[in-house]
Amino acid sequence: MIERLAYLCGEYPRATDTFIQREVKGLRNAGFHIDTISVRRPSKKEQGTKEQTQERERTHYLIPCSPWRLLSDHFGLLCRSPIRYLKGFRMALSVRSPGLRSLIYQLFYFAEAGLVAAYMRRKELTHIHNHAPDACGYVAMLASQIANLTFSMTLHGFGIFSESGKWRLKEKIEQSLFTICISQHGRSQAMLWSDQNCWSKIHVVHCGLDLGKKTKRHHTGRGRNVLFVGRLDHVKGLPVLIDAVSNLIEQNQEIHLHIVGDGPSRTELENIVKEKALSELITFYGYKSQEELQEFFAMTDIFVMTSFYEGIPVVLMEALSHGVPVIAPCITGIPELVKNDVSGLLTIPADSNSLAEQMKLLLNDPERRNRYIENGQKIIEKDFNISVEINRLAAIIKDA
Repeated sequence: MIERLAYLCGEYPRATDTFIQREVKGLRNAGFHIDTISVRRPSKKEQGTKEQTQERERTHYLIPCSPWRLLSDHFGLLCRSPIRYLKGFRMALSVRSPGLRSLIYQLFYFAEAGLVAAYMRRKELTHIHNHAPDACGYVAMLASQIANLTFSMTLHGFGIFSESGKWRLKEKIEQSLFTICISQHGRSQAMLWSDQNCWSKIHVVHCGLDLGKKTKRHHTGRGRNVLFVGRLDHVKGLPVLIDAVSNLIEQNQEIHLHIVGDGPSRTELENIVKEKALSELITFYGYKSQEELQEFFAMTDIFVMTSFYEGIPVVLMEALSHGVPVIAPCITGIPELVKNDVSGLLTIPADSNSLAEQMKLLLNDPERRNRYIENGQKIIEKDFNISVEINRLAAIIKDA
């Protein structure tokens, strides 16, 4: 049984990654010793709750690192097992993409892997689990190779599957002790990019919520307030949502869109809103903490997502748990949570006209909103209960 684990992330803990923090806390409560390792410290805007501050204080950060620590750790690993060390270095070179830039990145990953491996040896940790295994996944895989450790990973969605060749997903699945996917759709994609003899070690463990935080709420009358929460990036498809709002305004539907989040597309989106003369009816709030989000959920009539690719977004679960019905695109793992006309509405991806129709339908039908919330909360209780999912993950770890 694996009892002493390391959890490795690129940045941890971030206010936007509460699902990882719930997972770590749940495994600790289940009796596992877990040290959290992060390549970098999160930015100041990712400062969240008191619990996140405490988690930040107990997390080991690789960067910044003194040259002496880097050389000392790598020299110690080389002396302990030169064959393993050299095999790890060869692996770093063999899994890189062509080009000088890729070579430089792989050397950085190998340097970070040495820091992870040396730290785990000092702490007597035997297994490393990695979330979002793109760049950071290389570090976990290489650390396991040069220090005779085992490693596993959780696959979330768009980034790793859309560039599976670049991130060498096939090799990472083969080398992993087990691989976790957050949806059945995600598992199918992992199976697509791996050999059949690896399929038995690919498992589904949902991100989950603490059911004690479920909100009882009763909607009445016509709704007006629409909420989006997420990173303002191309993959989120927000121009589609803005077009749908514009469509509804032309139909004299009373509506106000509240956009919470930040990201590289914010300026572009704000310009679109200005061009459409919607600045009075679409408000950008920037990044908000988890505590501040509670106020937005409390005043929202419907939550809308227009992404082109997702896993199963935790924010949809959070909206339902706060008594807010959801509209989301019928893509990837979302239908595993949002059952059309049962726990929400599924819309045709990238179709602003059909989205506008569904928004109008849900805003004008309070009983439908109440029904979706009730059914959605039951689905969360059955399939996205953090306690159940932690038990499932713990069993997978023990079996491995």
